[in-house]
Order: sequence, then structure tokens, then C-alpha cells
Amino acid sequence: MGKTRTDAEQQIAELLRTAKKSLHLSVAFLSRLDGTTQHLEVVESSVPFLFQEGVTQVQETTLCQAILDKKLPAVIPNLKDFPAAMALPAARMPRIRSYVSVPVTLSDGSLYGTFCAAGLTSDKDLTKRDKALMDVLASAASVIIEPEVRAQERRTEIEDRLAPLMADGGPVVALQPIVDLATGDRVGAEALSRFPADWGMAPDVVFGQAHSIGLGHRLELLALERAAEHLDHVGGYVAMNVSPATLLTAECGDLLSRLPLHRVLLELSEHDQVEDYGALNAALRPFRAEGMRLAIDDVGAGFSSLRHIVVTSPDVIKIDRSIVTGLNSDPVLTKLVQSLVEFGHGCRVRVVAEGVETAGEAAALRTLGVDYGQGWHYGRPGPPEALSEAQSLRIPVPRVSPTELLSS
Repeated sequence: MGKTRTDAEQQIAELLRTAKKSLHLSVAFLSRLDGTTQHLEVVESSVPFLFQEGVTQVQETTLCQAILDKKLPAVIPNLKDFPAAMALPAARMPRIRSYVSVPVTLSDGSLYGTFCAAGLTSDKDLTKRDKALMDVLASAASVIIEPEVRAQERRTEIEDRLAPLMADGGPVVALQPIVDLATGDRVGAEALSRFPADWGMAPDVVFGQAHSIGLGHRLELLALERAAEHLDHVGGYVAMNVSPATLLTAECGDLLSRLPLHRVLLELSEHDQVEDYGALNAALRPFRAEGMRLAIDDVGAGFSSLRHIVVTSPDVIKIDRSIVTGLNSDPVLTKLVQSLVEFGHGCRVRVVAEGVETAGEAAALRTLGVDYGQGWHYGRPGPPEALSEAQSLRIPVPRVSPTELLSS
């Protein structure tokens, strides 16, 4: 039994049936030409034992290539009239005697393959009008084919870009200090994945691309392994990022079980959907029992955070940088942060502000009761030895009250 056709292949098959019926020939097929080989991708045949999907032929020995090279005409009522055609394998097996072939060209002008119809007997009625019909059907086929071609090109580009990096152990991981706003002491650091600068892509884009082609879990696990390597070189806790889906994999569970969990803060992105909170909590339970803490990342950047927080009961919430930036001069942002702090502390949850870049933002956050801060104001992501600079940092206590800040 043949393979199940995709929706696109079914649509192509309909076009081929139209060609086969209209031209009164034995077979119609779509072939892909890769430069060396002709692949019969979709076949509609009255004699399927002679023409089968998946069959390959040396491209330079095919009728299609000879027609593309203009050694033969596109419409051949009788192969016997053309010695060059009779010299090709198709004239002997499956003993083709009539043939029509037109190119399938994509929107950028590149050749995908050919749209063909063939008969086992000569057919004097084949004319240029039949070629015109085949051209129309080939154009329709190209519209159907192109999305999958582009998707495969995208997949190949992503795979080729990620393969060397993953073979080398995954992304480079830098550490960014997390500071207690009340004392200025560094309490931990977040492990942040960094990819080659010439890719020109933010880490979340790279991880998203990896997930789109089925490599996301593996790439995340490599990043976690790299993050875990820093536990032996820095004090305090290390915050590590993982998506809910990757957390549910057995491989992630095996990795976490090997770590000193009392020093791990596992961050779940607020952006990622959770299909099954019961399964998520079940996966987290044994690790949290061993001392691992849970954070919900990017709070305020979307709409899932409250549900994430209520259902998972995290130890930490991290306020997204979009709410932190400029809050010292924006009463709306200030009120929003104050509400998140009150909500978090009411749930016995520590609050971390991300993306703190100025002394004014840091002072406002301290006034509003935010517990910890993270951002360029305290230190940029870098190697473990760079964290020592943040350890001596002291944050001045603001001289304004939350009420004064909100009314400014």
C-alpha cells in the first residue's frame, strides 16, 4: 500500500488526472529535478506497475531533461520520429511512445521539475494546444508546491545554521547579576544564552526557530547544561530558563536531578502556552521538594501570567522590562508595578524587576518594594568573573515614598 498523500499532493493529483484525461494518455506525473536525479513525486497512472511514486532516474538520461535542453520538442506524438528520444531508457522501459513535458517554475524563476504526460502508444493528435493546457496545469501545480518548497528551504537553513553550534555543545551562556535592592548585594545571576552576532537574532527567536523544526528541546537542554556548568564557579543561585514543553521531557528531568537544586531558580516564560498544568506541576513537584525554586518570567508582557502564577504558585515573579523602562517618570507604569508587587507579596512571592538601566528606575523600584533588580544598571551579561563587580555595588535608598512617586 502506498504512502498517504498530503493535501498538497492530493491537489497535484487532481491536476494530473485532468491532464491524463484531457490528453487521453496512460500516465501523468509531477517530477522533481535536483540537478542529478529525477524524482517521480506524484503519479496518476492507468498502469501503476510501470509508473510508481518515489521512483528515481538519472536526470541526464530522461526525456524531461532532453526537452529542457531543447534536444527534443515539448510535444512528441511519436518517439520513433526522434532518434535522440529512442536512445533514452524511457523508450525501452516502460516503452513510452508519446510524451508531453513542460517545466514547473517557482515564483523566483527557479526550476522545480516537470509536469508530464506519457502514452505507451503513439498519438498523432498531440499538438501545441495540449502543451498550452499542460503549461496552465504546471502553473497551478507550482502555486501548490511553492509553500512547501519554501518551508523546506527554511528548515534546511535553520538546521544548517544550528548543527555546528549544537555539535559544539550549544550556545554560549553569559551571566547577568541579580541584586538585592535593599542592600545592593548580589544574590544570584541569570544564565542567558548567546548566539553568534552575525545571525542577527535575539535568543528567543533562535529557540523559536529550533522548536519549529523539532530541535527546540535539544537546544534548550544544551543551554541548560551550559548554564549548570556555572554553578561550580559562582556563588548565590543561578536562574535558568526553560519552556514548559521542554520541562516535561524525560531528558530535562534527568538533567535537573543531577543539579544542586537549592541553588537553581527555574524560570518559565510567561509567553509559552501550558497545555496541561497538572502535568507541569507534577513534573516540578519532586524538584521543588528538593529545594529548587520556580520563577515566572516576563510577567506583564502578555496575558498568561496571572494564570501561570495562580496555578503554579511560583517562588519568584519577574517583571518584564517593558514595564520597568521609564517607570520613574510614568505614573501608569509605576501604578502597575506597585500592583504587581502587592499581588506578589500577598502570595508570598519575591519580585524581580528586569531591564533596570538607570539609577532613577532603580530608585523607583526600591521605593515600590521590589525585592531584586536585574539589568545593565547592575551589570551586563558576561563571564563569571565579571560578577565580582556587582557584589560591591550599593544602591542608595530613595528619599521619596511610594505615594509621592505615584503623584509625581
